[in-house]
Amino acid sequence: MIDVFRDDEIINKFGGRFKLCALIQRRWLQLLQGARPMVQTRGLTDLEVVVKEIVEGKLDMELPEGEGKSEDEEQS
Repeated sequence: MIDVFRDDEIINKFGGRFKLCALIQRRWLQLLQGARPMVQTRGLTDLEVVVKEIVEGKLDMELPEGEGKSEDEEQS
């Protein structure tokens, strides 16, 4: 299932490997903390669930409040 990331289209959609990795980690943590999966999970590990959510377009890159802002934007 992780072979899907060999295609650069998905990697570029999220702004590169680092941002995609951050998204995977954030969603994986959410699942571990009890968040409901957005896809069928029968027989899948949590990591495979995250990958399936990404492939099916269920996840977008969402930055937490305040993350990604420059210092000038935060001061105004």
